[in-house]
Amino acid sequence: MSMCCGMSADFFKALCDPNRLKIFSWLLEKPGANAVGEVSECCDVDLSVVSRHLAVLKRAGIVKAERKGKEVRYDVDARSIVTALRGLADYIEGCCGRPAPAPKPKKGGKYGK
Repeated sequence: MSMCCGMSADFFKALCDPNRLKIFSWLLEKPGANAVGEVSECCDVDLSVVSRHLAVLKRAGIVKAERKGKEVRYDVDARSIVTALRGLADYIEGCCGRPAPAPKPKKGGKYGK
């Protein structure tokens, strides 16, 4: 898979699937290691499909897995995600110059009235 600034396209592809995005969001809200059966609560798909989605997220460095006996438990790999996104931000800044300034709020309050 092609690489950019230390990130593979798999990282972004993994988050493009709606069910994987649901799984990722669910794991963010449920800190700690979760079994596949627990994770499957977030999606209306078979347990085996959730397991395959978790494998894709793991290969992309988005989740980490820990085996406890016969059970595999999954959690968000925050360190890996932050490192990858920080590397991307550094690459963009180095390639394209300074980051764009944050937009200024409109006068007259939140909605510009």
